[in-house]
Amino acid sequence: MVQRAEYLLGVRLPQAYIDLLYRRNGGVPRNRCCPTEFETTWMPDHIQISAIRGIGGEWGIETNSGLGSADMIAEWGYPDVGVVICDMPSAGHDAVMLDYSRSGPQGDPAVVYIDEDRIPRRIADSFRKFVELLVTCDRFADGGGE
Repeated sequence: MVQRAEYLLGVRLPQAYIDLLYRRNGGVPRNRCCPTEFETTWMPDHIQISAIRGIGGEWGIETNSGLGSADMIAEWGYPDVGVVICDMPSAGHDAVMLDYSRSGPQGDPAVVYIDEDRIPRRIADSFRKFVELLVTCDRFADGGGE
């Protein structure tokens, strides 16, 4: 499934993401907030994800069901820098993506946040670092918007 997804997406997925897919093919993590050094439309100091997307099925990142990464990029006007990997509470107004713009499709992508202005803002140098940054949302004054 991973090789098929990579073929359809035209990129090599980061090993840390693949490892997560083998353990649990996407889903809702316990820690869903990621501190940021920039303000967003939604929060002054962090972002919140609803879920990490998996592969296969209607919601897989590679699917053409209307809910896959390429469809989301087209529908929401995200910059075409890579792959949408997280569902967000805003249901499409913002996104977290693997960003291959510097690494190329076979490299190790950074993770970026796409706000309503559609400018990619780096939140981690790798998927592994992104996961390490995730914390419980109650660490923030607003409870993470939950």
